[in-house]
Amino acid sequence: MNISKSEITKETSLKPSRRSLPCLAQSYAYSKSLSQSTSLFQSTESESQAPTSITLISTDKAEQVNTEENKNDSVLRCSFADLSDFCSALGKDKDYTDESEHATYDRSRLINDFVIKDKSEFKTKLSKNDMNYIASSGPLFKDGKKRIDYILVYRKTNIQYDKRNTFEKNLRAEGLMLEKEPAIASPDIMFIKIHIPWDTLCKYAERLNIRMPFRKKCYYTDGRSKSMGRMQTYFRRIKNWMAQNPMVLDKSAFPDLEESDCYTGPFSRARIHHFIINNKDTFFSNATRSRIVYHMLERTKYENGISKVGIRKLINNGSYIAAFPPHEGAYKSSQPIKTHGPQNNRHLLYERWARWGMWYKHQPLDLIRLYFGEKIGLYFAWLGWYTGMLIPAAIVGLCVFFYGLFTMNNSQVSQEICKATEVFMCPLCDKNCSLQRLNDSCIYAKVTYLFDNGGTVFFAIFMAIWATVFLEFWKRRRSILTYTWDLIEWEEEEETLRPQFEAKYYKMEIVNPITGKPEPHQPSSDKVTRLLVSVSGIFFMISLVITAVFGVVVYRLVVMEQFASFKWNFIKQYWQFATSAAAVCINFIIIMLLNLAYEKIAYLLTNLEYPRTESEWENSFALKMFLFQFVNLNSSIFYIAFFLGRFVGHPGKYNKLFDRWRLEECHPSGCLIDLCLQMGVIMFLKQIWNNFMELGYPLIQNWWSRHKIKRGIHDASIPQWENDWNLQPMNLHGLMDEYLEMVLQFGFTTIFVAAFPLAPLLALLNNIIEIRLDAYKFVTQWRRPLPARATDIGIWLGILEGIGILAVITNAFVIAITSDYIPRFVYEYKYGPCANHVEPSENCLKGYVNNSLSFFDLSELGMGKSGYCRYRDYRGPPWSSKPYEFTLQYWHILAARLAFIIVFEHLVFGIKSFIAYLIPDVPKGLHDRIRREKYLVQEMMYEAELEHLQQQRRKSGQPVHHEWP
Repeated sequence: MNISKSEITKETSLKPSRRSLPCLAQSYAYSKSLSQSTSLFQSTESESQAPTSITLISTDKAEQVNTEENKNDSVLRCSFADLSDFCSALGKDKDYTDESEHATYDRSRLINDFVIKDKSEFKTKLSKNDMNYIASSGPLFKDGKKRIDYILVYRKTNIQYDKRNTFEKNLRAEGLMLEKEPAIASPDIMFIKIHIPWDTLCKYAERLNIRMPFRKKCYYTDGRSKSMGRMQTYFRRIKNWMAQNPMVLDKSAFPDLEESDCYTGPFSRARIHHFIINNKDTFFSNATRSRIVYHMLERTKYENGISKVGIRKLINNGSYIAAFPPHEGAYKSSQPIKTHGPQNNRHLLYERWARWGMWYKHQPLDLIRLYFGEKIGLYFAWLGWYTGMLIPAAIVGLCVFFYGLFTMNNSQVSQEICKATEVFMCPLCDKNCSLQRLNDSCIYAKVTYLFDNGGTVFFAIFMAIWATVFLEFWKRRRSILTYTWDLIEWEEEEETLRPQFEAKYYKMEIVNPITGKPEPHQPSSDKVTRLLVSVSGIFFMISLVITAVFGVVVYRLVVMEQFASFKWNFIKQYWQFATSAAAVCINFIIIMLLNLAYEKIAYLLTNLEYPRTESEWENSFALKMFLFQFVNLNSSIFYIAFFLGRFVGHPGKYNKLFDRWRLEECHPSGCLIDLCLQMGVIMFLKQIWNNFMELGYPLIQNWWSRHKIKRGIHDASIPQWENDWNLQPMNLHGLMDEYLEMVLQFGFTTIFVAAFPLAPLLALLNNIIEIRLDAYKFVTQWRRPLPARATDIGIWLGILEGIGILAVITNAFVIAITSDYIPRFVYEYKYGPCANHVEPSENCLKGYVNNSLSFFDLSELGMGKSGYCRYRDYRGPPWSSKPYEFTLQYWHILAARLAFIIVFEHLVFGIKSFIAYLIPDVPKGLHDRIRREKYLVQEMMYEAELEHLQQQRRKSGQPVHHEWP
């Protein structure tokens, strides 16, 4: 549709309806300004026809219209010179010719660095036009106008040129524009630069149901602030008083993200006049353009045949070696950002987010989402939320630890063990072990008290409640982010099918109940069969993990005899510690080696299932990887917590493995010290290894790549896409590794926190580093990943909730079985000096150590020794009527342990359920705003369509009705 100047200036505004009047008061002037300052067109051709032509408004006339509008409305300031330049460039898109593979590189194709000449302007705030320029910056074609939206890379020596030629020909037929250019550093590498023109972009944006802005928002709920309660007003005053919080980012340094302040609707070429198109270069963001291009790459054929489709298969068979969207430019600048401004969004992210000096600052989530997409933005939002919630958990855990540290010397149990110079413990092994004085375990007893004291039960309950509060408030935070990022209406039904699924089941179609269109369908029998095979593979790998743990247990049984007779006095004296430490290190090595095999097997099993969509594939793969690694990482910890020292028998009648190796006993001070050692070493070593693999390994690889480039060329400028090619690609499975690392850490932090209160503190320190490490990695060391959309963190939320439930059960068992809390409790109120009466000056645990040790007659061992030795158990003495049988106290303790587990679980689960009920997933104010905006969007679309019909009637000379029907 063409609009002349006279028609624009003579138009009369359409009277809005009463229903939408409150919000249209703010948005109507904006839409009027838009309709006068942009060239609107309606595509009437079908998708297969040529692009729609656009009639331009002359620059001088447009400036006159713009001058008049500035008097009435200052919201929209559109540069018509820029619009004319764009449209003229759009007209040249048809003149594309494929470039030779021997083309030379011209540095003028890159956008020049963004420099503000007047430094005083930047000191206040970057203008909106400057920020729009930054948002649209990036590498360009040789003509200096067409933006590069995607890069394909292949080797000239690769012989599969027929597949590439067919693939590229089909891409051009779909409407994409391609330009080839050889690499500077490596003559064998060829780059294919892809640009998606405006018409193709609009066509696929409509197909993919992408929501775009069409009206300025008005926040009607802000008027309710006068009726807020006193508490809310009080907190708002505190927030305003703390406006100079050093953790808050300076928002003036970030672009004004207009799309977050606009109502959005599904894009339609037939209704393009509804949408706010200030600049067609920036209407679709870089992330959206790259996502659309990737959608086309994944569904373009390269050979005849249903399954011969997609860039992913071409990369797998070697036709191409890489495909990625380019970064917007360099992340560093020789000029300071405070005086000259950012060159591009990548530079801004580095300076305000990825630098290590910004570790205490909040994250610029909106800019992360704009550059990397919603999926990565949600990951960093969740990681930041998790890290912030770890602060109270770390503080409480540190208080419990310091409570044990300050009261350690006053502990009755530790004092009795340290003073027991005449108490001899029975040998812990058959051949090389001798009698050991109980006071030799003094240090172990004090260390055990640090983690097993009066605050342990409280801390376990606190962490169970903390896990629930963390997850429930994250759901609220997620709902706010999905609203802010316009993901409310984006559902899984809009997600396209995986090409592998379409190619496999293209002959079996059913009608989609949502869209009403036929689509490939996987039969139930086929799905069940594949799931059974996958589940069998999972159980096989879990059994392999258990076998590995059993091997480590056998190792402990074999080497403890050797360490007990070792030549070094230190190892001979602390042979139990040496056995545990060596077993932990060996177990860690086995864990890391098995993880490599698990990833490949999980990948094969997931592909065998043929998931329908990418999110289903990711969820299935993530669940398998979590099950494998969770069992692999925690199986040895479960063995130490619940099986070590439980079935050893008693002196003279020990249980032996294969009738050869005597089962391992706990230390005289208890098994908790072994559990703490196992958790601490694995958690510490795994975090170091993960950080090295995430950052150290890519740094070394990128350094080597730059070193090879410097040796091959001299004084040559490297274009941005070649620099990106020399970076490391993102992990094959996307964010799965990042989430898996944090979820496993969450398990360490909650499942056995009763045995290791310092776990939240270690997790907090690691996550502070992890956020900046991941940011630095994404911005500087990795190629730009494909910006993907998501409304939540996927299956990981369900896994976190499952871990929260498991944490309650395991902590109940750790307190009841692994620690000595229940035996001390029973002794204190049933068998101790305070059983019948309580005196303020008397310690109720006096005599507990002697009561917890049983007697054994050394003469029964046949070693020529006489007297008695002690061992940890509740059995009758040799002189009793039933020697070495369980005493009544043993059964009292067992009953108390079972009762504690039941009471603890029901109490904590009740508190968790009550808290989850009190905290709604979506805040009430946000829920009302979403419903209100849905209503307003329908009204605005209706009124905009009527206004468009009036304009059509004016053009055709038909009478115009100024009243609503």
